[in-house]
Amino acid sequence: MRAEELKLVHLSVPAKALVSAILMTMAIAMTGALGQIIVHDIIPTFFAETHSPPGRQAEETAPTAAPGQNQVPAGRGDLFAETPVPEQAAQSQPFYQSEQFVWTLRWTHIHLFGMNMIFIFMGAVTLFLDLSARGRTWLIVLPFAGVILDIAGMWLKGYFSSAFFWLHIPGGGLFGAIFILVFFQALWEMWAPHRIA
Repeated sequence: MRAEELKLVHLSVPAKALVSAILMTMAIAMTGALGQIIVHDIIPTFFAETHSPPGRQAEETAPTAAPGQNQVPAGRGDLFAETPVPEQAAQSQPFYQSEQFVWTLRWTHIHLFGMNMIFIFMGAVTLFLDLSARGRTWLIVLPFAGVILDIAGMWLKGYFSSAFFWLHIPGGGLFGAIFILVFFQALWEMWAPHRIA
């Protein structure tokens, strides 16, 4: 059998078990991440008794914080809030030493590594799906584009406008939808009774 003809359905039972365990573990992690986003970001932003309306800056509704501190109250995940840099702090240090830059850099590099590793594994599984080469190519490439869009939204929101928050929806939606599609397609191809070789 040529390598390009190898499909998930042709894998041995131990190999199918390994692929399934990897997919299940990543699905649990993705579900946990979604839960964290809902509890930490979406509920406080849209359902808190007081929150910044879309596009309004956090300093309009949040109490004044000491220089260098986040303007959003502790425990809130106000997605629309901008983190204004106090003038004194902005003038006394270069932008790459600011709290906003350090926090955004730390957050994005961790997520770039983590999310890309998930889609490297998912891409390897996608290679063996029983789909056309073109379909598999799109399923491999699009999640990485979604991750880049999601990360870009964080930088653009932090430095230009809170309106860039909305980039998280197509970015996260893209990689989330493709994760779900590949997850169920792979499990169906490996374990559906009429497909087992």
